[in-house]
Amino acid sequence: MSFARVSTLFFVVWSLIKLAYSVEKRDLLVITVASNETDGYHRFMRSLHVYDLHVKVLGLGSPWKGGDMKRVAGGGQKVNLLKEELLKYKDDSHKVILFADSYDVIFTAGKNTILEKFDSLGARVVFGAEDFCWPNKKLATQYPKVSFGYKYLNSGGFIGYAQEVYKIVTSHDITDGEDDQLYYTQIFLEKALREKYKIKLDTQANIFQNLNGQLADVSMKFEEEDVKIVNTVYQSTPVVIHGNGPSKVQLNSLGNYLAKSWTYDDGCLACHENVRDMKNLSEDEYPRVLIAVFIEKSMPFIEEMLAKVVSLSYPKHRLDILIHNQAKLHEELLQTWMKEQKSAGYLSTKLISVNDNVKEWHARNIAIELCLRYECDALFSIDGDVHLDNPETLTLLMKHNRPILGAVMIREGQAWSTFWGAVNAEGFYARSIDYMDIVHKNRRGIWNVPYITGVYLVQRALLNNPKTRPDYIFKLFDADMAMAINMREKGTFMYVSNLEDYGHLVDPDYFPTKYLHNDMWQMKANRLDWEKRYISPDYWTALSPTELNEMPCPDVYWFPLFTPRFCKELVELADDNGGWSDGSNKDPRLAGGYENVPTVDIHMNQMEFEQEWLWILRHYVKPLAEKVYLGYNSDARAIMNFIVRYRPTEQSFLRPHHDSSTYTINVGLNRPHIDYEGGGAHFIRYNCSVINTRVGWALMHPGRLTHYHEGLQTTKGTRYIMVSFIDP
Repeated sequence: MSFARVSTLFFVVWSLIKLAYSVEKRDLLVITVASNETDGYHRFMRSLHVYDLHVKVLGLGSPWKGGDMKRVAGGGQKVNLLKEELLKYKDDSHKVILFADSYDVIFTAGKNTILEKFDSLGARVVFGAEDFCWPNKKLATQYPKVSFGYKYLNSGGFIGYAQEVYKIVTSHDITDGEDDQLYYTQIFLEKALREKYKIKLDTQANIFQNLNGQLADVSMKFEEEDVKIVNTVYQSTPVVIHGNGPSKVQLNSLGNYLAKSWTYDDGCLACHENVRDMKNLSEDEYPRVLIAVFIEKSMPFIEEMLAKVVSLSYPKHRLDILIHNQAKLHEELLQTWMKEQKSAGYLSTKLISVNDNVKEWHARNIAIELCLRYECDALFSIDGDVHLDNPETLTLLMKHNRPILGAVMIREGQAWSTFWGAVNAEGFYARSIDYMDIVHKNRRGIWNVPYITGVYLVQRALLNNPKTRPDYIFKLFDADMAMAINMREKGTFMYVSNLEDYGHLVDPDYFPTKYLHNDMWQMKANRLDWEKRYISPDYWTALSPTELNEMPCPDVYWFPLFTPRFCKELVELADDNGGWSDGSNKDPRLAGGYENVPTVDIHMNQMEFEQEWLWILRHYVKPLAEKVYLGYNSDARAIMNFIVRYRPTEQSFLRPHHDSSTYTINVGLNRPHIDYEGGGAHFIRYNCSVINTRVGWALMHPGRLTHYHEGLQTTKGTRYIMVSFIDP
């Protein structure tokens, strides 16, 4: 190796050692101004703690005199507070000051990285930069030209040696209400001062990334132990991320990952912080919670929803119950339900009836007032479309101990959920880049979001403070929209958790209210809830390829299909309709007006249940038919679908006949030996009878050729069966 090469290598190594020593020797102090400890402030402080950065907070607990900076220019108080603080460091040649706003800033690196980036810019003071000349656009022409980078000064973050920073903040007087960014801009634009203090702008976001107007310039880089922001335009990795102006919602979204909050390897690290120990509490030590249920319109499966509220694994003597109902359809049910709860051990129960004429936004504010009056520890808000399938939901949300925390739930098969990942400029829904990952639980965690609805827990500290308390009135917006807007305006963070599976949402958009049993029509809109209520739990076993289905007669199969409740409600729907035929051959409902083998019956189309019944045949009967009749591919078409009624005083039996079908199903709808005596089917060729039919069980047999059969006589009571001639 030549002497020149050795000398060059030595120089490089020595320079690196010298730089490292220089970085290590200098002290970096972060200074911020905050009058109140907001959620943004706590996030800012957490990021400093993660990277072991020293901080001095100015003005905490003191009145803010710098104006309403969300709406007008202001912030001069920050300069004056900094001026006073820096007096003690004005002669310190090694002290580096990094000033940053606190409510909308996140740090993503520690001292060494920050100082190395500062040194690389070759200045004594560096201000963050942006693409907006604010607050005085007329000054844009006075800025030095920037060939490639952001052009204009932003005072939300700057770094410099204490000596120079002190001289800058003492350059001239500023009142508390004047604008701090204009103050620094005027100094920077004066060439003599700019050169005297060696001020530069961080035009390519090496240290400071201002997000307003630059969101398209940044992306997240997921590393093994951390997540960084990368400016893809300038190929830089800024470390002080500032959600200035209207970009605060986007900063909140990024903040879900930054400062070691969430990583691919370890998941949600921030979720393990500040948790409440619920396991070691005695029942009397559980926090007192007001459960407020809001039923603002007719909802499917409201019985199950209420049953899941009652089933929460939480001591009832630590709970209050409030119901607000605006649906006449549910009033009788809720009156009965609330009477039952009065003796169930709850601390208190209250029903705001549909007859009280209390609108939703007022009812929600009443819930807050009640919670404060009861001195409860939290308010648990639940909408009528929320099903708490996990009885530990309330306990889990309490454990995570966030000021306001919702549970991520979705409508089955949809992207509709209890939160929005982003909002547009008008404050309405926009899809965040991680929304689908959160909804589908590809990423688990606790997420700061701009809108929550449906189900959430509000802690007492938030309720006690008027500045952070939820408010459900904003112009003419819906209550949940108003609350979200107000919370964002207050700077109060709203979180949702998908760490656990909490439950699901029903879809009320296609819910009829004109029938006796409206939930019967919900097999498409809310299939899982419909199946749980109406499909026999043994059906799925019968469908299994390894299960041998009962065959009481040759090629006649018997399998569980419906629950007793389905059968009961179907009969009640038929009787409520009342359109029973007279059992004669004359039948105006049929083409031609003649029935060869008449029964006393009512057709599904009379009950407006025809299409729903055909859907049932396709989705539940067809798979069973194709299982037991090997090689047959059923279309599950049916023209004749009807309920038959047998009575000793009416039509009590049915003469021998073939069915106009490839196969027929015959479902028992009520109880033998209780509701009726006798009845059944006799297959003449095989001299085989099926009697003592089971409620909800379907008898399936070939129709046209082989299974000539008759209906056996009903000797007492009333027997109901559901019949379909399939693939005629």
